Amino acid sequence: MVLQSNLLLSPKRLCLVVLLLTAFLTVTSVTNLEAQPRGANDAAPETKAILREIVAAGRLANLRWPNFSDYSAQVKSFYEPSDYALAWLHNNEPTQQAQTLIEMLQQADNKGLNAEDYDGPRWPARLARLRQSPPSPDEQAYFDVALTVCVMRYVSDLHIGRVNPRHLNFNLDVGPKKYDLALFLREKLINSVTVQAQLDGVEPPFAGYKRTQQALQHYLELARQDNGEQLPVSAKPVEPGSAYIGTPHLIRLLLLLGDLPPNAAPAKDSNLYGDALVRAVKHFQQRHGIASDGRLGQETLKQFNTPLSFRVQQLRLTLERWRWVPYQFPQPPIVVNIPEFRLRAYDTNGKIGLVTSVIVGKAYRHRTPVFERNMRFIVFRPYWNVPPSIHRSEIVPAIQKDRSYVAKKGYEVTTREGAVVTAGVITEDVLQQLGAGKLLVRQKPGPSNALGLVKLMFPNEYNVYLHSTPTQKLFSQSRRDFSHGCIRVEQAAELAAWVLRDKPEWTLERVRAAMESGKDDVQINLSKPVPVLILYGTAVVDEENQVHFFNDIYGHDAALEKVLSQGYPYPG
Repeated sequence: MVLQSNLLLSPKRLCLVVLLLTAFLTVTSVTNLEAQPRGANDAAPETKAILREIVAAGRLANLRWPNFSDYSAQVKSFYEPSDYALAWLHNNEPTQQAQTLIEMLQQADNKGLNAEDYDGPRWPARLARLRQSPPSPDEQAYFDVALTVCVMRYVSDLHIGRVNPRHLNFNLDVGPKKYDLALFLREKLINSVTVQAQLDGVEPPFAGYKRTQQALQHYLELARQDNGEQLPVSAKPVEPGSAYIGTPHLIRLLLLLGDLPPNAAPAKDSNLYGDALVRAVKHFQQRHGIASDGRLGQETLKQFNTPLSFRVQQLRLTLERWRWVPYQFPQPPIVVNIPEFRLRAYDTNGKIGLVTSVIVGKAYRHRTPVFERNMRFIVFRPYWNVPPSIHRSEIVPAIQKDRSYVAKKGYEVTTREGAVVTAGVITEDVLQQLGAGKLLVRQKPGPSNALGLVKLMFPNEYNVYLHSTPTQKLFSQSRRDFSHGCIRVEQAAELAAWVLRDKPEWTLERVRAAMESGKDDVQINLSKPVPVLILYGTAVVDEENQVHFFNDIYGHDAALEKVLSQGYPYPG
Protein backbone atom coordinates (compact mmCIF):
# COMPACT_ATOMS: atom_id res chain seq x y z
CA MET A 1 0.00 0.00 0.00
CA VAL A 2 1.21 3.46 -0.80
CA LEU A 3 0.43 4.73 2.72
CA GLN A 4 2.27 1.84 4.26
CA SER A 5 5.35 2.21 2.05
CA ASN A 6 5.61 5.92 2.88
CA LEU A 7 5.69 5.15 6.58
CA LEU A 8 8.72 2.92 6.22
CA LEU A 9 11.42 5.62 6.70
CA SER A 10 15.08 5.14 7.27
CA PRO A 11 16.52 6.31 10.63
CA LYS A 12 18.24 9.22 8.89
CA ARG A 13 15.01 10.35 7.24
CA LEU A 14 13.06 9.86 10.45
CA CYS A 15 15.47 12.19 12.31
CA LEU A 16 15.06 14.85 9.60
CA VAL A 17 11.27 14.64 9.81
CA VAL A 18 11.37 15.08 13.60
CA LEU A 19 13.57 18.18 13.27
CA LEU A 20 11.29 19.72 10.64
CA LEU A 21 8.19 18.94 12.69
CA THR A 22 9.72 20.53 15.80
CA ALA A 23 10.64 23.69 13.88
CA PHE A 24 7.13 23.90 12.41
CA LEU A 25 5.47 23.55 15.81
CA THR A 26 7.76 26.24 17.30
CA VAL A 27 6.99 28.72 14.52
CA THR A 28 3.28 27.97 14.77
CA SER A 29 3.35 28.49 18.54
CA VAL A 30 5.09 31.87 18.23
CA THR A 31 2.73 32.98 15.46
CA ASN A 32 -0.32 32.07 17.51
CA LEU A 33 1.07 33.89 20.51
CA GLU A 34 1.65 37.03 18.47
CA ALA A 35 -1.86 36.79 17.04
CA GLN A 36 -3.44 36.93 20.48
CA PRO A 37 -4.91 40.32 21.45
CA ARG A 38 -2.39 42.20 23.51
CA GLY A 39 -4.99 42.85 26.19
CA ALA A 40 -5.99 39.19 26.50
CA ASN A 41 -2.97 37.95 28.41
CA ASP A 42 -3.48 34.68 30.19
CA ALA A 43 -2.89 34.69 33.92
CA ALA A 44 -1.74 32.06 36.37
CA PRO A 45 -4.58 30.16 38.05
CA GLU A 46 -3.82 31.91 41.34
CA THR A 47 -4.09 35.35 39.69
CA LYS A 48 -7.35 34.38 38.00
CA ALA A 49 -8.77 33.23 41.32
CA ILE A 50 -7.90 36.57 42.92
CA LEU A 51 -9.44 38.44 39.98
CA ARG A 52 -12.66 36.45 40.34
CA GLU A 53 -12.76 37.08 44.07
CA ILE A 54 -12.32 40.86 43.69
CA VAL A 55 -14.91 41.14 40.93
CA ALA A 56 -17.43 39.05 42.87
CA ALA A 57 -16.96 41.23 45.97
CA GLY A 58 -17.37 44.51 44.08
CA ARG A 59 -14.71 45.97 46.31
CA LEU A 60 -10.97 46.61 46.10
CA ALA A 61 -9.44 47.93 49.30
CA ASN A 62 -6.55 49.83 47.73
CA LEU A 63 -8.78 52.02 45.52
CA ARG A 64 -9.43 55.61 46.60
CA TRP A 65 -13.12 54.66 46.49
CA PRO A 66 -13.03 50.91 47.25
CA ASN A 67 -16.72 50.15 46.66
CA PHE A 68 -17.33 49.56 42.96
CA SER A 69 -20.55 47.58 43.40
CA ASP A 70 -22.33 49.94 40.99
CA TYR A 71 -19.89 48.75 38.29
CA SER A 72 -19.74 45.08 39.33
CA ALA A 73 -21.86 43.79 36.47
CA GLN A 74 -19.80 45.74 33.92
CA VAL A 75 -16.47 44.58 35.40
CA LYS A 76 -17.67 40.97 35.44
CA SER A 77 -18.84 41.29 31.84
CA PHE A 78 -15.41 42.66 30.95
CA TYR A 79 -13.38 39.76 32.42
CA GLU A 80 -15.64 36.77 31.76
CA PRO A 81 -15.17 36.52 27.94
CA SER A 82 -11.40 36.14 28.41
CA ASP A 83 -11.79 33.72 31.34
CA TYR A 84 -10.34 36.37 33.65
CA ALA A 85 -7.18 36.99 31.68
CA LEU A 86 -5.17 40.05 32.62
CA ALA A 87 -6.28 42.95 30.44
CA TRP A 88 -3.60 45.56 31.06
CA LEU A 89 -0.41 43.54 31.71
CA HIS A 90 1.82 41.78 29.20
CA ASN A 91 4.85 39.85 30.42
CA ASN A 92 4.39 41.48 33.83
CA GLU A 93 4.62 44.95 32.28
CA PRO A 94 1.78 47.48 31.76
CA THR A 95 0.74 47.59 28.12
CA GLN A 96 1.22 50.81 26.20
CA GLN A 97 -2.55 51.31 26.36
CA ALA A 98 -2.45 50.96 30.15
CA GLN A 99 0.31 53.54 30.44
CA THR A 100 -1.56 56.02 28.23
CA LEU A 101 -4.75 55.53 30.22
CA ILE A 102 -2.93 56.07 33.52
CA GLU A 103 -1.51 59.35 32.21
CA MET A 104 -5.01 60.47 31.26
CA LEU A 105 -6.45 59.50 34.65
CA GLN A 106 -3.72 61.54 36.33
CA GLN A 107 -4.75 64.56 34.25
CA ALA A 108 -8.49 64.27 34.94
CA ASP A 109 -8.53 67.65 36.69
CA ASN A 110 -8.09 69.25 33.27
CA LYS A 111 -11.45 67.79 32.25
CA GLY A 112 -13.23 69.27 35.23
CA LEU A 113 -13.09 65.96 37.08
CA ASN A 114 -11.02 64.96 40.11
CA ALA A 115 -7.90 62.91 39.38
CA GLU A 116 -8.06 61.42 42.87
CA ASP A 117 -11.40 59.80 41.97
CA TYR A 118 -9.44 57.70 39.48
CA ASP A 119 -6.52 57.03 41.84
CA GLY A 120 -4.34 59.62 40.08
CA PRO A 121 -1.79 59.93 42.94
CA ARG A 122 -1.69 56.15 43.52
CA TRP A 123 -0.55 54.96 40.12
CA PRO A 124 3.21 55.69 40.49
CA ALA A 125 3.44 53.39 43.54
CA ARG A 126 1.49 50.66 41.75
CA LEU A 127 3.77 50.87 38.73
CA ALA A 128 6.81 50.70 41.02
CA ARG A 129 5.49 47.54 42.69
CA LEU A 130 4.98 45.91 39.30
CA ARG A 131 8.66 46.40 38.57
CA GLN A 132 9.49 44.07 41.42
CA SER A 133 10.77 40.83 39.93
CA PRO A 134 8.35 39.23 39.45
CA PRO A 135 5.14 40.93 40.74
CA SER A 136 3.03 38.71 42.96
CA PRO A 137 -0.35 37.37 41.77
CA ASP A 138 -1.98 39.80 44.23
CA GLU A 139 -0.14 42.78 42.72
CA GLN A 140 -1.07 41.72 39.19
CA ALA A 141 -4.75 41.26 40.02
CA TYR A 142 -4.99 44.46 42.08
CA PHE A 143 -3.38 46.52 39.32
CA ASP A 144 -5.58 45.07 36.58
CA VAL A 145 -8.88 45.48 38.40
CA ALA A 146 -7.95 48.92 39.68
CA LEU A 147 -7.27 50.14 36.15
CA THR A 148 -10.42 48.54 34.79
CA VAL A 149 -12.62 50.14 37.45
CA CYS A 150 -10.95 53.55 37.20
CA VAL A 151 -11.18 53.62 33.41
CA MET A 152 -14.85 52.59 33.50
CA ARG A 153 -15.57 55.35 35.98
CA TYR A 154 -13.61 57.86 33.92
CA VAL A 155 -15.30 56.97 30.63
CA SER A 156 -18.77 57.07 32.18
CA ASP A 157 -18.08 60.32 34.03
CA LEU A 158 -16.76 62.03 30.91
CA HIS A 159 -19.72 60.84 28.86
CA ILE A 160 -22.80 61.24 31.05
CA GLY A 161 -21.49 62.88 34.23
CA ARG A 162 -20.83 61.51 37.67
CA VAL A 163 -24.27 62.07 39.20
CA ASN A 164 -27.57 61.16 37.58
CA PRO A 165 -29.36 64.52 37.16
CA ARG A 166 -32.64 62.98 38.27
CA HIS A 167 -31.16 62.51 41.73
CA LEU A 168 -31.17 66.32 41.90
CA ASN A 169 -34.71 66.56 40.47
CA PHE A 170 -33.43 67.63 37.06
CA ASN A 171 -35.66 65.97 34.50
CA LEU A 172 -32.90 65.13 32.03
CA ASP A 173 -32.52 61.53 30.87
CA VAL A 174 -28.93 60.30 30.45
CA GLY A 175 -30.06 56.68 30.12
CA PRO A 176 -30.08 56.53 26.29
CA LYS A 177 -26.46 57.74 26.23
CA LYS A 178 -25.03 55.09 28.56
CA TYR A 179 -22.25 52.91 27.17
CA ASP A 180 -21.81 49.20 27.52
CA LEU A 181 -18.55 49.86 29.34
CA ALA A 182 -17.24 46.30 29.15
CA LEU A 183 -17.69 46.31 25.38
CA PHE A 184 -16.20 49.80 25.09
CA LEU A 185 -13.04 48.83 26.94
CA ARG A 186 -12.63 45.58 24.99
CA GLU A 187 -13.30 47.06 21.54
CA LYS A 188 -12.00 50.62 21.88
CA LEU A 189 -9.16 50.61 24.39
CA ILE A 190 -7.40 47.30 25.10
CA ASN A 191 -5.74 47.03 21.69
CA SER A 192 -6.17 50.62 20.51
CA VAL A 193 -3.32 52.58 19.00
CA THR A 194 -5.37 55.78 19.45
CA VAL A 195 -6.43 55.68 23.10
CA GLN A 196 -6.43 59.47 23.40
CA ALA A 197 -8.70 59.88 20.37
CA GLN A 198 -11.07 57.18 21.62
CA LEU A 199 -11.52 58.95 24.94
CA ASP A 200 -11.82 62.37 23.33
CA GLY A 201 -14.76 60.93 21.41
CA VAL A 202 -16.79 60.17 24.54
CA GLU A 203 -17.05 63.82 25.60
CA PRO A 204 -19.91 66.20 24.69
CA PRO A 205 -19.53 67.42 21.11
CA PHE A 206 -20.60 71.00 21.82
CA ALA A 207 -18.41 74.03 21.13
CA GLY A 208 -19.59 75.57 24.41
CA TYR A 209 -18.35 72.54 26.33
CA LYS A 210 -14.92 72.77 24.71
CA ARG A 211 -14.72 76.50 25.43
CA THR A 212 -15.63 75.82 29.06
CA GLN A 213 -12.83 73.27 29.33
CA GLN A 214 -10.37 75.81 27.92
CA ALA A 215 -11.62 78.41 30.39
CA LEU A 216 -11.09 75.91 33.18
CA GLN A 217 -7.42 75.55 32.22
CA HIS A 218 -7.09 79.33 32.26
CA TYR A 219 -8.78 79.75 35.63
CA LEU A 220 -6.76 76.93 37.17
CA GLU A 221 -3.68 78.94 36.27
CA LEU A 222 -5.24 82.19 37.52
CA ALA A 223 -6.13 80.51 40.81
CA ARG A 224 -2.47 79.55 41.26
CA GLN A 225 -1.53 83.22 40.82
CA ASP A 226 -4.23 84.55 43.15
CA ASN A 227 -2.72 85.69 46.45
CA GLY A 228 -6.09 85.85 48.21
CA GLU A 229 -5.85 89.59 48.91
CA GLN A 230 -9.29 91.19 49.31
CA LEU A 231 -10.44 94.57 48.05
CA PRO A 232 -11.47 96.93 50.86
CA VAL A 233 -15.25 97.32 51.19
CA SER A 234 -16.53 100.81 51.97
CA ALA A 235 -19.86 101.78 53.50
CA LYS A 236 -20.85 103.63 50.34
CA PRO A 237 -20.19 102.68 46.70
CA VAL A 238 -16.95 104.01 45.26
CA GLU A 239 -17.92 106.44 42.51
CA PRO A 240 -15.96 106.92 39.26
CA GLY A 241 -13.35 109.66 39.60
CA SER A 242 -12.97 109.31 43.36
CA ALA A 243 -10.06 108.07 45.44
CA TYR A 244 -10.07 104.43 46.52
CA ILE A 245 -7.46 102.88 48.77
CA GLY A 246 -7.82 99.51 47.03
CA THR A 247 -7.00 100.85 43.56
CA PRO A 248 -3.53 99.21 43.24
CA HIS A 249 -4.99 95.79 44.02
CA LEU A 250 -7.98 96.49 41.78
CA ILE A 251 -5.57 97.18 38.91
CA ARG A 252 -3.75 93.91 39.56
CA LEU A 253 -7.02 91.94 39.62
CA LEU A 254 -8.39 93.51 36.46
CA LEU A 255 -5.12 92.82 34.63
CA LEU A 256 -5.07 89.23 35.90
CA LEU A 257 -8.67 88.60 34.79
CA GLY A 258 -8.22 90.28 31.42
CA ASP A 259 -10.84 92.99 31.93
CA LEU A 260 -8.17 95.70 31.82
CA PRO A 261 -5.90 95.75 28.73
CA PRO A 262 -2.23 96.06 29.76
CA ASN A 263 -1.75 99.13 27.56
CA ALA A 264 -4.63 100.90 29.36
CA ALA A 265 -3.47 100.25 32.91
CA PRO A 266 -2.81 103.34 35.04
CA ALA A 267 0.16 103.65 37.37
CA LYS A 268 -0.02 100.90 39.95
CA ASP A 269 0.70 103.29 42.84
CA SER A 270 -2.28 105.51 42.01
CA ASN A 271 -5.36 105.61 44.26
CA LEU A 272 -7.56 107.32 41.67
CA TYR A 273 -10.48 105.28 40.42
CA GLY A 274 -10.33 106.81 36.94
CA ASP A 275 -11.79 106.26 33.46
CA ALA A 276 -9.69 103.27 32.35
CA LEU A 277 -10.51 101.40 35.54
CA VAL A 278 -14.19 102.32 35.31
CA ARG A 279 -14.40 100.86 31.80
CA ALA A 280 -12.65 97.70 33.00
CA VAL A 281 -14.99 97.39 35.98
CA LYS A 282 -18.02 97.76 33.71
CA HIS A 283 -16.66 94.89 31.62
CA PHE A 284 -16.16 92.83 34.77
CA GLN A 285 -19.70 93.65 35.93
CA GLN A 286 -21.15 92.62 32.59
CA ARG A 287 -19.32 89.27 32.83
CA HIS A 288 -20.69 88.63 36.32
CA GLY A 289 -24.35 89.46 35.77
CA ILE A 290 -24.20 92.80 37.60
CA ALA A 291 -25.63 96.13 36.45
CA SER A 292 -22.78 97.72 34.47
CA ASP A 293 -22.76 101.11 36.22
CA GLY A 294 -19.03 101.29 36.95
CA ARG A 295 -19.62 101.84 40.66
CA LEU A 296 -17.79 99.74 43.23
CA GLY A 297 -20.81 98.76 45.29
CA GLN A 298 -21.26 95.82 47.64
CA GLU A 299 -22.26 93.29 44.97
CA THR A 300 -19.40 94.27 42.66
CA LEU A 301 -16.84 94.06 45.46
CA LYS A 302 -18.32 90.75 46.56
CA GLN A 303 -17.69 89.35 43.08
CA PHE A 304 -14.15 90.75 43.02
CA ASN A 305 -13.45 89.19 46.43
CA THR A 306 -14.74 85.77 45.41
CA PRO A 307 -11.72 83.41 45.38
CA LEU A 308 -10.68 82.27 41.93
CA SER A 309 -10.76 78.72 43.25
CA PHE A 310 -14.52 79.22 43.57
CA ARG A 311 -14.66 80.20 39.88
CA VAL A 312 -12.77 77.01 39.06
CA GLN A 313 -15.45 75.04 40.88
CA GLN A 314 -18.23 76.85 39.00
CA LEU A 315 -16.60 75.84 35.72
CA ARG A 316 -16.24 72.23 36.90
CA LEU A 317 -19.89 72.00 37.93
CA THR A 318 -20.97 73.50 34.62
CA LEU A 319 -18.91 70.89 32.74
CA GLU A 320 -20.68 68.20 34.76
CA ARG A 321 -24.02 69.57 33.63
CA TRP A 322 -22.90 69.78 29.99
CA ARG A 323 -22.51 65.99 30.13
CA TRP A 324 -26.21 65.59 31.04
CA VAL A 325 -27.38 67.26 27.83
CA PRO A 326 -28.52 65.11 24.88
CA TYR A 327 -25.75 64.94 22.29
CA GLN A 328 -28.06 64.98 19.27
CA PHE A 329 -31.30 66.78 18.46
CA PRO A 330 -33.84 66.13 15.69
CA GLN A 331 -34.10 69.91 15.21
CA PRO A 332 -31.95 72.82 16.43
CA PRO A 333 -32.87 73.47 20.06
CA ILE A 334 -33.92 76.43 22.14
CA VAL A 335 -31.89 76.62 25.36
CA VAL A 336 -32.71 78.63 28.47
CA ASN A 337 -30.01 79.05 31.13
CA ILE A 338 -31.80 79.88 34.37
CA PRO A 339 -29.11 81.69 36.43
CA GLU A 340 -28.03 83.66 33.36
CA PHE A 341 -31.62 84.76 32.61
CA ARG A 342 -30.89 84.15 28.95
CA LEU A 343 -32.41 82.23 26.03
CA ARG A 344 -30.57 81.11 22.92
CA ALA A 345 -32.10 79.64 19.77
CA TYR A 346 -29.76 77.63 17.54
CA ASP A 347 -29.75 77.16 13.78
CA THR A 348 -28.99 74.04 11.75
CA ASN A 349 -25.25 74.81 11.79
CA GLY A 350 -25.14 74.90 15.57
CA LYS A 351 -24.76 78.68 15.52
CA ILE A 352 -26.83 81.00 17.68
CA GLY A 353 -29.63 82.57 15.67
CA LEU A 354 -31.38 84.49 18.43
CA VAL A 355 -30.45 85.60 21.95
CA THR A 356 -32.89 87.24 24.32
CA SER A 357 -33.32 87.98 28.01
CA VAL A 358 -35.80 86.02 30.08
CA ILE A 359 -37.47 86.15 33.47
CA VAL A 360 -37.56 82.88 35.44
CA GLY A 361 -39.25 81.57 38.57
CA LYS A 362 -38.66 83.12 41.96
CA ALA A 363 -35.92 81.48 44.00
CA TYR A 364 -38.34 81.11 46.89
CA ARG A 365 -41.13 78.57 46.24
CA HIS A 366 -41.51 79.14 42.49
CA ARG A 367 -38.30 77.80 40.95
CA THR A 368 -38.33 77.08 37.23
CA PRO A 369 -37.62 73.35 36.83
CA VAL A 370 -34.72 71.94 34.82
CA PHE A 371 -36.00 69.64 32.07
CA GLU A 372 -36.28 68.99 28.32
CA ARG A 373 -39.37 68.74 26.12
CA ASN A 374 -40.44 69.40 22.54
CA MET A 375 -42.24 72.60 21.54
CA ARG A 376 -45.25 71.65 19.42
CA PHE A 377 -47.40 74.76 18.93
CA ILE A 378 -47.75 78.50 19.47
CA VAL A 379 -50.84 80.36 20.69
CA PHE A 380 -51.42 83.99 19.76
CA ARG A 381 -53.46 86.16 22.15
CA PRO A 382 -53.85 83.29 24.62
CA TYR A 383 -56.04 82.84 27.64
CA TRP A 384 -54.17 82.36 30.89
CA ASN A 385 -55.56 79.35 32.67
CA VAL A 386 -54.60 80.00 36.27
CA PRO A 387 -52.61 77.02 37.63
CA PRO A 388 -54.10 75.20 40.64
CA SER A 389 -51.38 76.40 43.04
CA ILE A 390 -51.97 80.08 42.17
CA HIS A 391 -55.74 79.48 42.12
CA ARG A 392 -55.64 78.24 45.72
CA SER A 393 -52.99 80.52 47.21
CA GLU A 394 -53.69 83.82 45.44
CA ILE A 395 -56.91 84.03 43.38
CA VAL A 396 -59.44 82.62 45.86
CA PRO A 397 -58.08 84.71 48.80
CA ALA A 398 -58.17 87.84 46.59
CA ILE A 399 -61.82 87.15 45.65
CA GLN A 400 -62.70 86.63 49.30
CA LYS A 401 -61.41 90.13 50.00
CA ASP A 402 -62.94 91.74 46.91
CA ARG A 403 -65.87 90.09 45.07
CA SER A 404 -65.15 92.37 42.08
CA TYR A 405 -61.55 91.09 41.75
CA VAL A 406 -62.35 88.88 38.75
CA ALA A 407 -63.91 91.73 36.77
CA LYS A 408 -61.16 94.21 37.67
CA LYS A 409 -58.38 91.87 36.54
CA GLY A 410 -60.02 90.78 33.29
CA TYR A 411 -60.60 87.22 34.53
CA GLU A 412 -63.55 84.93 34.07
CA VAL A 413 -64.79 81.91 35.96
CA THR A 414 -65.29 78.74 33.92
CA THR A 415 -66.32 75.15 34.34
CA ARG A 416 -63.71 72.45 33.92
CA GLU A 417 -65.00 72.04 30.36
CA GLY A 418 -64.27 75.71 29.59
CA ALA A 419 -67.81 77.11 29.67
CA VAL A 420 -67.89 80.67 31.07
CA VAL A 421 -69.83 80.98 34.35
CA THR A 422 -69.26 84.66 35.09
CA ALA A 423 -66.86 87.53 34.51
CA GLY A 424 -68.52 89.82 37.03
CA VAL A 425 -69.16 89.97 40.74
CA ILE A 426 -68.65 86.61 42.42
CA THR A 427 -71.53 85.18 44.38
CA GLU A 428 -71.16 83.12 47.53
CA ASP A 429 -72.10 79.94 45.68
CA VAL A 430 -69.50 80.53 42.96
CA LEU A 431 -66.89 81.36 45.59
CA GLN A 432 -67.54 78.09 47.39
CA GLN A 433 -67.17 76.14 44.13
CA LEU A 434 -63.95 78.00 43.39
CA GLY A 435 -62.62 77.14 46.84
CA ALA A 436 -63.50 73.48 46.28
CA GLY A 437 -61.78 73.44 42.90
CA LYS A 438 -65.01 72.70 41.03
CA LEU A 439 -64.72 75.92 39.02
CA LEU A 440 -61.63 77.43 37.43
CA VAL A 441 -60.34 80.93 36.67
CA ARG A 442 -58.75 82.17 33.49
CA GLN A 443 -57.61 85.57 32.29
CA LYS A 444 -59.02 86.86 29.02
CA PRO A 445 -56.66 87.59 26.10
CA GLY A 446 -55.28 91.05 25.64
CA PRO A 447 -52.36 93.37 26.43
CA SER A 448 -52.79 93.01 30.21
CA ASN A 449 -52.90 89.20 30.11
CA ALA A 450 -50.21 87.67 32.33
CA LEU A 451 -48.94 85.67 29.34
CA GLY A 452 -48.75 88.70 27.14
CA LEU A 453 -49.76 88.18 23.54
CA VAL A 454 -48.10 84.88 22.65
CA LYS A 455 -47.17 81.64 24.36
CA LEU A 456 -44.88 78.94 23.00
CA MET A 457 -45.95 75.51 24.20
CA PHE A 458 -43.89 72.42 24.97
CA PRO A 459 -46.38 70.30 26.97
CA ASN A 460 -44.95 69.17 30.31
CA GLU A 461 -46.01 68.09 33.77
CA TYR A 462 -44.81 71.36 35.31
CA ASN A 463 -47.22 73.58 33.37
CA VAL A 464 -44.20 75.70 32.38
CA TYR A 465 -43.84 77.39 29.00
CA LEU A 466 -42.34 80.40 27.24
CA HIS A 467 -44.48 83.51 26.82
CA SER A 468 -44.43 87.25 26.38
CA THR A 469 -45.30 89.64 29.20
CA PRO A 470 -46.93 93.04 29.67
CA THR A 471 -44.34 93.98 32.33
CA GLN A 472 -41.36 94.70 30.08
CA LYS A 473 -39.71 96.99 32.62
CA LEU A 474 -38.54 93.99 34.67
CA PHE A 475 -36.09 93.07 31.91
CA SER A 476 -33.98 96.07 32.93
CA GLN A 477 -33.10 94.29 36.20
CA SER A 478 -29.83 92.34 36.29
CA ARG A 479 -31.38 89.60 38.45
CA ARG A 480 -34.67 88.45 36.97
CA ASP A 481 -36.32 85.71 39.03
CA PHE A 482 -39.82 87.16 39.31
CA SER A 483 -42.25 84.60 37.84
CA HIS A 484 -44.25 81.71 39.27
CA GLY A 485 -42.11 79.28 37.28
CA CYS A 486 -42.93 80.04 33.65
CA ILE A 487 -40.38 81.82 31.50
CA ARG A 488 -41.13 85.31 30.24
CA VAL A 489 -39.35 86.23 27.02
CA GLU A 490 -38.30 89.79 26.21
CA GLN A 491 -38.23 89.31 22.42
CA ALA A 492 -41.23 87.00 22.25
CA ALA A 493 -42.32 88.09 18.74
CA GLU A 494 -38.84 87.46 17.36
CA LEU A 495 -38.74 84.05 19.02
CA ALA A 496 -42.15 83.12 17.60
CA ALA A 497 -41.00 84.14 14.11
CA TRP A 498 -37.81 82.12 14.62
CA VAL A 499 -39.76 79.02 15.58
CA LEU A 500 -42.08 79.49 12.57
CA ARG A 501 -39.26 80.23 10.11
CA ASP A 502 -40.02 77.12 8.04
CA LYS A 503 -43.45 78.65 7.30
CA PRO A 504 -42.58 81.53 4.93
CA GLU A 505 -45.97 83.18 5.40
CA TRP A 506 -45.20 83.77 9.08
CA THR A 507 -42.94 86.79 8.82
CA LEU A 508 -42.04 88.85 11.87
CA GLU A 509 -44.56 91.47 10.71
CA ARG A 510 -47.36 88.90 10.53
CA VAL A 511 -46.42 87.52 13.94
CA ARG A 512 -46.64 91.01 15.45
CA ALA A 513 -49.98 91.62 13.74
CA ALA A 514 -51.34 88.35 15.14
CA MET A 515 -50.22 89.41 18.59
CA GLU A 516 -51.51 92.96 18.47
CA SER A 517 -54.81 92.77 16.62
CA GLY A 518 -55.46 89.19 15.56
CA LYS A 519 -58.10 86.78 16.77
CA ASP A 520 -58.01 85.53 20.33
CA ASP A 521 -56.54 82.17 21.28
CA VAL A 522 -55.28 81.15 17.82
CA GLN A 523 -53.11 78.03 17.80
CA ILE A 524 -50.43 77.44 15.14
CA ASN A 525 -48.95 73.95 15.08
CA LEU A 526 -45.26 73.61 14.27
CA SER A 527 -44.26 71.59 11.20
CA LYS A 528 -41.60 69.84 13.30
CA PRO A 529 -41.23 69.75 17.08
CA VAL A 530 -38.48 72.00 18.41
CA PRO A 531 -36.45 70.71 21.41
CA VAL A 532 -36.53 73.06 24.40
CA LEU A 533 -33.94 72.64 27.14
CA ILE A 534 -34.29 74.47 30.44
CA LEU A 535 -30.81 74.20 31.95
CA TYR A 536 -28.79 75.52 34.87
CA GLY A 537 -25.19 76.67 34.59
CA THR A 538 -23.48 79.37 36.65
CA ALA A 539 -20.54 79.64 34.22
CA VAL A 540 -20.88 80.41 30.51
CA VAL A 541 -18.13 80.90 27.94
CA ASP A 542 -19.46 82.80 24.93
CA GLU A 543 -18.40 82.66 21.29
CA GLU A 544 -15.75 85.35 21.92
CA ASN A 545 -14.33 83.22 24.75
CA GLN A 546 -15.49 85.71 27.36
CA VAL A 547 -16.11 83.88 30.63
CA HIS A 548 -19.30 84.84 32.48
CA PHE A 549 -20.22 83.86 36.03
CA PHE A 550 -23.64 84.02 37.67
CA ASN A 551 -25.05 83.60 41.15
CA ASP A 552 -26.30 80.19 42.24
CA ILE A 553 -29.81 81.58 42.70
CA TYR A 554 -31.50 78.22 43.36
CA GLY A 555 -28.65 76.59 45.27
CA HIS A 556 -28.23 73.86 42.64
CA ASP A 557 -24.44 74.28 42.56
CA ALA A 558 -24.23 73.82 46.30
CA ALA A 559 -26.43 70.70 46.15
CA LEU A 560 -24.35 69.13 43.36
CA GLU A 561 -21.09 69.95 45.09
CA LYS A 562 -22.35 68.27 48.26
CA VAL A 563 -23.20 65.05 46.40
CA LEU A 564 -19.87 65.02 44.56
CA SER A 565 -17.94 65.48 47.80
CA GLN A 566 -19.25 62.14 49.06
CA GLY A 567 -17.43 60.16 46.37
CA TYR A 568 -18.29 56.84 44.73
CA PRO A 569 -20.66 55.25 44.33
CA TYR A 570 -22.46 58.36 43.08
CA PRO A 571 -26.27 58.31 42.78
CA GLY A 572 -27.07 56.66 39.45
